[in-house]
Amino acid sequence: MVVGCVIRTIVLGRTEGLTKMRKRVTLLIAALLFSFTLDSMALDWPHFRGPNRNGVSAETGLLKQWPTDGPKLLWSVEGLGLGYSSITTCKGTIYVTGMNEENQGDLIALDLAGKEKWKTPYGPEWTGGYKGVRCTPNVVDGHIYIRTGVGRVVCLDANTGELKWDVDTEARFEGKTAGGWGYADQTLIVDDLVICTPGGPDASVVALHKKTGKTAWTTNGLSEPSNFCAPVLVPCGSTRQIVTILSQSIVGIDPVRGKTLWQQVYSGRNINPNSPLYADGYLFVTSGYDDECIKLQLSDDGKKVDVKWRDKTLDTHHGGVVLVDGYLYGSNWLNNSKGQWVCLDWETGKLQYETAWEGNKGSIITTDGMLYCYGEDGIVALVKPDPKEFKIVSSFKVPQGSHEHWAQPAISDARLYIRHGDALMVYDIKDSS
Repeated sequence: MVVGCVIRTIVLGRTEGLTKMRKRVTLLIAALLFSFTLDSMALDWPHFRGPNRNGVSAETGLLKQWPTDGPKLLWSVEGLGLGYSSITTCKGTIYVTGMNEENQGDLIALDLAGKEKWKTPYGPEWTGGYKGVRCTPNVVDGHIYIRTGVGRVVCLDANTGELKWDVDTEARFEGKTAGGWGYADQTLIVDDLVICTPGGPDASVVALHKKTGKTAWTTNGLSEPSNFCAPVLVPCGSTRQIVTILSQSIVGIDPVRGKTLWQQVYSGRNINPNSPLYADGYLFVTSGYDDECIKLQLSDDGKKVDVKWRDKTLDTHHGGVVLVDGYLYGSNWLNNSKGQWVCLDWETGKLQYETAWEGNKGSIITTDGMLYCYGEDGIVALVKPDPKEFKIVSSFKVPQGSHEHWAQPAISDARLYIRHGDALMVYDIKDSS
């Protein structure tokens, strides 16, 4: 169709004149390139919790119901190493990390059939409580950025696995975490900068130059410990800002200079692993342990926030939440081993339902009008978004792996990726009817 448009444009150019023809062709080529970019984004899952770090994929044409024993298992691999990180995909390659028997982290690249392309050790990983890798590979512009559990940021070539640079941010910035489970804040790439959260004096959040790892800025005056939260980049008028949660507050930060734009008190058990969710000038923040969740409204200039509403029902432990058609969906915390599934009205915060499920509390993502819930008891469910009830359409039990079911699911190119310990399972969820 695009080729036909270009041909018609050239024909029209004979009567419109060469200058007008060039303009029309330029616009069509730009539209074509933009279309290719959107297609690529829709197929890839290059970051933690998806293309926009909000648990949402743009994929379509997926099954609305699974067979009784679950969708078709295309393939699985074991021996990835110990860990709780999710997978990422980019340009036909799957990236996953794991900790080997020498307590070193490995970055593993697989092709779409599950065959190993290469494996690169990238240094020590976390050996304290719940040992293993915890941060998801972040794939941007041909490079991979990994946040290790011991506070390092590592950059590798996405095609070869070659190590480009390695920075110990805990040592460089005198970093500190709020809990005893290592660093789990993930990296965020903003233009030519790598953002991470070492939690040091005047360096709660820092920016490293993407090509070298050299320090670009630190948050002077902001010294709260790191608190497991993966920062997000949100629009604000004609600018953007980084938003994250530290040990005692939610903060908005200028990505160019590292200046703190606003700060909202948010403290409880000092464990805040869920990324803020942004939509239409508002932020939603949640944490487990009976902490409150809050909805904040950003001012037009991005320099302050106002509390829209507060709630204590949707206190998500660490599985994230999603926003679908004006409603928030996720699981809450009753204790460390139990929780229920909750729906809140986005506009008012009003509770729609709170429902127990045999899969227990867990993580959630969404695409193509459905919710994908991965419970900590190892059950994966396909759920129809409905503010009236937790409407499970299909479910299956994860058959492989060991340890906790904490790695969050991913969807790419009509495939559902489930990582459980040292095992990765890949399911065909394409609707071929």
